[in-house]
Amino acid sequence: MKREIIEIDDFTVLLEHSISDKTIVDTCGFEEDNIGFSFYGSGNVELTVFHGTKKKKYNNTKGFAMSFFANQNTDFVHTVSHQKPLQCIVIVYSLKNLKKLPTQENEIYSQYLNDLINPNDDFVEGPSFYMAHTMQNAIDKIFTTSYEGATRMMFLRSQVTELLSHFFAKISNVDVGNTIKKQDREKLYHAKEILAENIDMPPSLNELSKLIGLNNYKLKKNFKELFGFPVYKYLQNERLNKAHDLLSSDDITIQEAAWSVGYESLSSFSNAFIKKFGFRPSEIKR
Repeated sequence: MKREIIEIDDFTVLLEHSISDKTIVDTCGFEEDNIGFSFYGSGNVELTVFHGTKKKKYNNTKGFAMSFFANQNTDFVHTVSHQKPLQCIVIVYSLKNLKKLPTQENEIYSQYLNDLINPNDDFVEGPSFYMAHTMQNAIDKIFTTSYEGATRMMFLRSQVTELLSHFFAKISNVDVGNTIKKQDREKLYHAKEILAENIDMPPSLNELSKLIGLNNYKLKKNFKELFGFPVYKYLQNERLNKAHDLLSSDDITIQEAAWSVGYESLSSFSNAFIKKFGFRPSEIKR
């Protein structure tokens, strides 16, 4: 597990990344009372939170965003398999530093995270949801940026601010997906898993509908409503993220990376890659 800890203004950012050829278990915790925000950009890992004699378990963390209060009696345990690498951003505020926030921001925290500011346990979960593509893109940019030094710190500050803005914008509105039945939401999460596991040869919409037991119309309409983007926009995003990881860590050509994620045309792959990341695939291989 690679964990980079960055101090930005009055908060701490943890960039957690893990790619391993075997299952690993990693535990982390805090030394004081904190309010935190976790954003799981990739890695459908298992998270178990132990607090006192209690525990809470989360599965299917990929694309998951959560807020929480945690103190020194809380441990966060990630079980990461070699098939589900972890990519997570955690933004942490010390509870005592919240009063240093500008008045308007302080009011936002008090309005929407009151249970975390005034906790009744060692661990308290606040609002949580699956992220739309705007938040996912901010996470992708953080993990793929080539900026260094002071420029990187400026960039990280802007992306962290963007993530928190999206988070509060989301919870300040009526929760997206509340009109979708719980049973249908579970089917849509399953659809998301199927696509992520079959990036190079994904099922058609009709095939996907049959696999999850949801008609084509509901699949298209509710997938966009719940996750914020159409089915195949999500698939394209996953393809490009995987290609970026392959080019960064494996000794393969750009053509091989394109083929491995389902692109037959190298020009189509390059154009989509530039549009998403802002630079050519060849720039990674230099």
